[in-house]
Amino acid sequence: MDSATETFLAHRNLLFTVAYELLGSATDAEDVLQETWLRWTTVELDTVRDRRAYLVRMTTRQALSRLRALRRRKETYVGTWLPEPLLTAPDVADDVELAESVSMAMLLILETLTPTERAVFVLREVFDLDYDEIAEAVDKTPAAVRQVAHRARSHVTARRPRGVASPADTGRALEAFRRAVETGDLQGLLDQLAPDVVLLGDGGGIRQAAAHPVVGADNVARLLGHGLRRLGGAAQVELAQINGGPALIFRLDGELDGIVAMRLDDGLITGLYAVRNPEKLSRVERATAVSR
Repeated sequence: MDSATETFLAHRNLLFTVAYELLGSATDAEDVLQETWLRWTTVELDTVRDRRAYLVRMTTRQALSRLRALRRRKETYVGTWLPEPLLTAPDVADDVELAESVSMAMLLILETLTPTERAVFVLREVFDLDYDEIAEAVDKTPAAVRQVAHRARSHVTARRPRGVASPADTGRALEAFRRAVETGDLQGLLDQLAPDVVLLGDGGGIRQAAAHPVVGADNVARLLGHGLRRLGGAAQVELAQINGGPALIFRLDGELDGIVAMRLDDGLITGLYAVRNPEKLSRVERATAVSR
């Protein structure tokens, strides 16, 4: 294996994670990696001091270009847009910072930043690049990057989850949800919902999903009850780790139907993210490696 290929493969999972956190789309992240690889093969490696940082900068530039095009696609998206879910390995949850950075909740917070703010936040807070390296990636001065980083950090801090859910809280929430699906009894699940819980659904105009955010425990429980009655006990449910956090995978007659990922704060479910768009479910059948 030549040196360029060996270096790229050694950092591939890291580069995918950078691109995915900037885009919220595994499909687009893979395209970015392909573009990065093609450019990497033309680089004179003897001139590169830090290959990891160089590859991260290249990936960031490609992702920023694609992010602007992706944002235009989102403007015409049917219904609520949610990130493309990833089935992640159990060890991802052990790295609390990595798990939070790829969580549905965090990716949706990152959606509220400008492209440059998003890139600066991800590179600084998640991957710990220094300001000089980030400045090269986003074409700004280090001083400007520091200002952007401060602004982005304040924005994210005000919206990020209030605390890490304990394994016991996570287990209770998942079991209550699964029991509700299997028995149709929503009371146990209702006890796990925060009063201000929000459910977001993404069907992409292909499958039925909540067209708008559903807010409040009673409203969410009512919608879930309607969905469970529609399924009529035909769904098979699997506990899973999606984007580093607790989730359920739903199958109908053995066919993948969708996923529901959860956000927990202070022991209660505050966010439910239901993805049914079949074009976004290809990364649910096998685990995707993410790293930092």
